[in-house]
Amino acid sequence: MPTAEFDLIQQYFSHDYPQRPEVVLSVGDDAALCNIPAGQQLAISVDTLVAGVHFPLDTTAEAIGHKALAVNLSDMAAMGAQPAWMTLALTCPQVDLEWLQGFAHGLRQLATAANVSLIGGDTTRGELTITIQIMGLLPIGQALTRSGAQVGDGIYVTGSLGDAGLGLAIVQNRASVASEHADWLTRRLSHPSPRWQAGQALLGIANSAIDISDGLAADLGHILTASGVGASLIVDDLPLSKAMQASVTQEQAWQYALTSGDDYELCFTVPTAAQHLLPKILPPDVPCTRIGAIEAASGLRCVRHDGSVFSLGKAGYQHFS
Repeated sequence: MPTAEFDLIQQYFSHDYPQRPEVVLSVGDDAALCNIPAGQQLAISVDTLVAGVHFPLDTTAEAIGHKALAVNLSDMAAMGAQPAWMTLALTCPQVDLEWLQGFAHGLRQLATAANVSLIGGDTTRGELTITIQIMGLLPIGQALTRSGAQVGDGIYVTGSLGDAGLGLAIVQNRASVASEHADWLTRRLSHPSPRWQAGQALLGIANSAIDISDGLAADLGHILTASGVGASLIVDDLPLSKAMQASVTQEQAWQYALTSGDDYELCFTVPTAAQHLLPKILPPDVPCTRIGAIEAASGLRCVRHDGSVFSLGKAGYQHFS
């Protein structure tokens, strides 16, 4: 039974991951070596998940492994980058082989789907914490950023919004919904679907983009601040899942959609002249909805079709607040 650090790495994190051609030296040395293809730029992001903060303490090991990579893939999606390599720093309180097997399985499954190589990392003893650094590739000078939104752009989102927030409320016994909806909503929390293919498709089409990790209103606000613009959102147009609509009132659903985090969908802006291209370029299994427009006047305005104002009940998630 492996208990030493290097035995654990060898058994659970050295095999069966995609082997990308750019990787010269991978797990097992002091550092990894990767070649950057000509004409490509490196996108780098890092995220840390802490037990009891980023996932409930009773979350399965498989779901933790999936989500740890999913949140990083979502950052690559927001930049339009092709995910390529990752490193893993895993801190856990003890050697639990069953937990490690489940965690490695969830991580490896998503890494295989996204063709991401695990090229190094670290394991230590302590409170359960997972840090993944991900690196991706994209053509030089073409990255999607938060600062490119232009007045007149349409504002779009992928998927449906607020599901993970309602799923968290269910897990924390703050909401009670029918079992067939509860299972789907809690899975949206534990197994988000990062949109890395959609992000790459938006290169050259979108003016700006961000992933929705802390709530639509907060994350769109980052685009508005970085771009020096404002926006109006039509709350009636927010994409809501059938499970959401069947479980809460319309106004509650809008609040979840606007303010709850962990959706890991994309929010992006597209100039009018390019909006007709979206159905052609986006993956067929990724829904896309226009929810508003970029305006010159600063600030975010949430209104209904009849022009009445919809007030946000809270801001998005913030650490240390």
